[in-house]
Amino acid sequence: MARRPAEPFLWLLFSAGGVLSALLIPALLFLFGVAFPLGWVPPPGHAHLSAVLGHPVTRVVLLGLCVLALFHWAHRFRYTLRDGLRLKRLEKAVDLLCYGGAVAGSAVAGYLLLSAW
Repeated sequence: MARRPAEPFLWLLFSAGGVLSALLIPALLFLFGVAFPLGWVPPPGHAHLSAVLGHPVTRVVLLGLCVLALFHWAHRFRYTLRDGLRLKRLEKAVDLLCYGGAVAGSAVAGYLLLSAW
């Protein structure tokens, strides 16, 4: 039986990470980096934010966002190194660096998000 390549799955993670990152991260950065500090929008209280971040669904959504964003980065960086810088001879090392970094970052994000409360 022929072994199936992992490439379609990696492209799926790449596209999902790109879409979610493009939709959610700018909104979060705008709210917490600009709107709340400048007083354009009244910031939520500590108790409210703690309650929202303490909910398991919120933590799973944030974990999914972190994991998909990391795999989006890994796939984009892999192709930048492989095709842009022409490092095809180091393909195994580049794959290990990129996807291993995404897996390690996902594990750290999962540990921090799921064990914080």
